[in-house]
Amino acid sequence: MDDQAKRAALQRHWQASDADDFEAEHDIYRDDAVLDYPQSGERIHGRRNIQESRSVQPNKKRFTIRRILGGGDLWVSEFVLTYDGVPSYVVSIMEFCDGLVAHETQYFGDRFEPGPSRAHLVERLG
Repeated sequence: MDDQAKRAALQRHWQASDADDFEAEHDIYRDDAVLDYPQSGERIHGRRNIQESRSVQPNKKRFTIRRILGGGDLWVSEFVLTYDGVPSYVVSIMEFCDGLVAHETQYFGDRFEPGPSRAHLVERLG
């Protein structure tokens, strides 16, 4: 699978995630994939367990992709994941093996107010 095909697979993955299409969302993973959430200290083994963990999550989710970068077997997606109207800023690192994701790590960051000491140095993003 070349880089263009991997980028397209990632775009389909995030579109399916946003549409709550749990089957299509998880087509990208190997059967023995591993998903890590460092902030909560969780590791989920296996595509079916990853899929189930997401399908039983009760919140209404929306995904807004900001960018997808990568090459070869290492890809990074930056997106806003909105749970019940509250945004989290997420970076997903996916490692491919034989054309499918073997390992994913997701890092979450919550919105915070900017520090007043640097207000004169920054441009506010939307």
